Amino acid sequence: MNKLLLLGDEAIAQAGIDAGMSGVFAYPGTPSTEITEYVRSSPETKQKGIVATWAANEKTAAEQALGMSYAGKRAMTCMKHVGLNVAADVFLNAAITGANGGLIFVVADDPSMHSSQNEQDSRVYGKFAMVPILEPSNQQEAYDMVHIGFDISEKLQVPVMLRITTRLAHSRAGVARKEARQQNQFKLPEDLKQFILLPAIARKRYQMLLNNQEAFQKLSDESLYNQYFPAEDTSMGIIACGLAYNYLMENYPDRKVPYPVVKVTQYPLPQDHIKKLYDTCDEILVIEEGYPVVEEMMQGFMDRGKKIKGRLDGSLPRTGELNPNLVGKALGIPMPETTQAPDLLTQRPPSLCKGCPHIDSFLGLNEAIAEYGKGRVFSDIGCYTLSALPPYNSINSCVDMGASITMAKGAADAGMTPAVAVIGDSTFTHSGITGLLDAVNDNTNITVVILDNATTGMTGGQPSSAFGKIEGICKGLGVEEDHIKIIKPLKKRHEENTQVFREELAYEGVSVIIPRRECIVTLNKRMRQKFKDKAKSES
Repeated sequence: MNKLLLLGDEAIAQAGIDAGMSGVFAYPGTPSTEITEYVRSSPETKQKGIVATWAANEKTAAEQALGMSYAGKRAMTCMKHVGLNVAADVFLNAAITGANGGLIFVVADDPSMHSSQNEQDSRVYGKFAMVPILEPSNQQEAYDMVHIGFDISEKLQVPVMLRITTRLAHSRAGVARKEARQQNQFKLPEDLKQFILLPAIARKRYQMLLNNQEAFQKLSDESLYNQYFPAEDTSMGIIACGLAYNYLMENYPDRKVPYPVVKVTQYPLPQDHIKKLYDTCDEILVIEEGYPVVEEMMQGFMDRGKKIKGRLDGSLPRTGELNPNLVGKALGIPMPETTQAPDLLTQRPPSLCKGCPHIDSFLGLNEAIAEYGKGRVFSDIGCYTLSALPPYNSINSCVDMGASITMAKGAADAGMTPAVAVIGDSTFTHSGITGLLDAVNDNTNITVVILDNATTGMTGGQPSSAFGKIEGICKGLGVEEDHIKIIKPLKKRHEENTQVFREELAYEGVSVIIPRRECIVTLNKRMRQKFKDKAKSES
């Protein structure tokens, strides 16, 4: 087959298309966004009738993928690591229902928090759910493991996690494609009660999951992607997991590591390889992105007196993304001292785009709330979180998707007046609706500002599930129509908009203000495309 130059995300997307996937369901979140973007933009998607849709949140996306699996077809759901928190309910229970058609959860972790609130390790969730985990070390393996993941899922009737990290997701390499596979035919589960998790059924399904652990272990021990590389110097043995294997190899240009190495890209851990390494070597160095998952497991089932080094003992840093220099230092290889970049090259802090509608929204809010004092604005996750920085200094929280409304409600219940929540249009439908319903049910004194820029701006302009629906949703939840105010955030309307903020901050009850103006980035893209289309039609 032909070879393509692909990002890791794109390799996963192309693999899904080639492996007979019938649908991909996701909520955009860096570093996973490009998977669904690629599928949606591929001509093959339309030709093959593949469903590629952005869902309201990761939980609804995962449930749609599970429904497609129920119908016997191959499905993929994609999210970043914190998105798995949102989808945790369905992920953990899907391990018990099992799969009918192949089902893959692609989870993109973000060590060093390049664009995230934390750097949690999704392998912990995979171990918790007791499902097979695939962790590719390069783009070709990412492509291949989608095929393998679907096969494992269907063979053992279990969802499979494919865990990647930012560096793999957003770097390119040549990828050789496999011959395309036809999509599965519609097929109901043989046991029509398989997906009914009533206690009596769930107990049987859980036992089946436990019984499958031996098969998962056998697959891992026999996997071609888990390898043992012998070497003469047994003073140290190395376990390198996923992308960390590349960091190890970059310290040896000739690709010859002097120590025995176990490469881990499929879990459960390949115990035969690891036992052999432990018995052969004087001490063990574990190199893994994220949490010390393998290191902790080693200190459990292989604790027989030998030193095990890694993130726990300080041989590698406990936080942040690994790199070849950090790995080299842990190997005892002299590394050049890093130098401070000159001021000329110092990165500028991120800022709202010039012409961003959020600027005028926060200027109006800042002026209206000034008389009440600082510390009263709870924000959410999106471009508007940058209002925490100068010159706006507008917000006082950013915890997780949807937390702005519920935190504002809690603060109001504690006596804070006024309490303000600021949330984006896409985040509102992701996780804000239920919080607003709580506030309405309790008639809590909060002001909710839903910043409607008609897109999911922070991740590149994906469609917003809330488009054209926000005021209808708020009304349906019970917000009084007189206190659902729509404003247009423009400089020329500053005084008018500030007055609306003042009035609703003073109102005792639930009020919603919707500043509505298209994202300047998507507007520019749309206008450029319109100009191109016009020029093309006239030529």
